[in-house]
Amino acid sequence: MSTTPESSVSVTEQIPADLQKMAVALSTIPDQYAVQVAPLLDAVIESTKRRRRILSLVQDALSQLRLDMKYLMFDLEATRREREEYRLKLEEFES
Repeated sequence: MSTTPESSVSVTEQIPADLQKMAVALSTIPDQYAVQVAPLLDAVIESTKRRRRILSLVQDALSQLRLDMKYLMFDLEATRREREEYRLKLEEFES
């Protein structure tokens, strides 16, 4: 199993408890069986880490999108207020 931390979060926090238990159980079975099962467990663990990284990226992107939308809504409202002010000034000038 890979034990290289990819961020400030420890590896054990990235791996679900069930997979941690499975890794512990794997260390208790005879080597002839452990050799067959270990690569499969490693693949599942890597897949889980990859899914968590993707989920984190998606959550970050959604947060950024929400922030961008707030800025756009603020800008739109400011533009509408400015347009209304200029329209009123134009009407006063034409009168």
